[in-house]
Amino acid sequence: MESYFKKLSFEKVKTYPVKERTNKVSVIDFSDPENYSGSGDLSALFPAILKGKEIQEIAHAVVEAKGKGKPVILALGAHVIKCGLSLLIIDLMKRGVVTSVAMNGAGAIHDYEIAFLGETSEDVAVEIKEGRFGMVEETGSFMNEAFLTHVNENVGMGEALGRDIIEKDYPHSRYSIMAAGYNLKIPVTIHSAIGTEIIHMHPQADGKVLGQGTFNDFQLFTGQLCDIGEGGVFFNIGSAVILPEVFLKSLSIVRNMGHEASRFTTVNFDMISQYRPLENVVNRPIQGEGKGYNITGHHEILVPLLYNQILNRIKEEKV
Repeated sequence: MESYFKKLSFEKVKTYPVKERTNKVSVIDFSDPENYSGSGDLSALFPAILKGKEIQEIAHAVVEAKGKGKPVILALGAHVIKCGLSLLIIDLMKRGVVTSVAMNGAGAIHDYEIAFLGETSEDVAVEIKEGRFGMVEETGSFMNEAFLTHVNENVGMGEALGRDIIEKDYPHSRYSIMAAGYNLKIPVTIHSAIGTEIIHMHPQADGKVLGQGTFNDFQLFTGQLCDIGEGGVFFNIGSAVILPEVFLKSLSIVRNMGHEASRFTTVNFDMISQYRPLENVVNRPIQGEGKGYNITGHHEILVPLLYNQILNRIKEEKV
């Protein structure tokens, strides 16, 4: 049966030899277990393709920044603390790799609770029914007391809480990033949004002190970006809104004041790709002058992988 429609014949399609084609994937870049079995180096299992290549590039950028004396700044969402990764971050601080840490207010709460209690993260769905969510006495009173005692025109939230943990000699202080920052004299800044954190719900909360403390830390954080140009690295790990916004505003300030804040590396790690981290961390700050990376995955997998790669490179390059 004849069709009413006329098909296009492919007889005149032009082809060319495969040797003339540019290929994006080669066996040279493939993962090879034989390389791993010989060295035991986890990086031997990463293909030099897509995110496998990027995780190695990120580790190289961090180690290169350390060698140059450039900032390596970690901005951490609260979930990073809850995932049990604090000691890895503290070790990188002790090794002189991480030069400053920023957290949102929830991250500071988890860090502080772990220090004095060894546990954190209440069951919100259960407690909200009775109006008990966020109402434990100790967390609110201890943290607000620390702010009232230590925050002044110069001291911010991170330093106040770190000092408080150390002075009270809490039983699990070795797990506290804020305490480590205070001991090591490495800035740990807390970026609080009034009304978003459980300690704001307590009778002891003082809005003036909270505002002063977090504003001090905003200024301290901004100062850490003054030398990020020409090789520094900024990580946003698990903060969807607060820390990407703080980073973008701080970057604008240091550029406004004439600091060379270009040709550096930004990295966003998170379980899902979200608008503000992609725009405010990966894309807008770089714009062709540096490199921005976005890797999607669970913190409890990505952060240990990064830690492993950084330490391997430090050992190889003797930085």
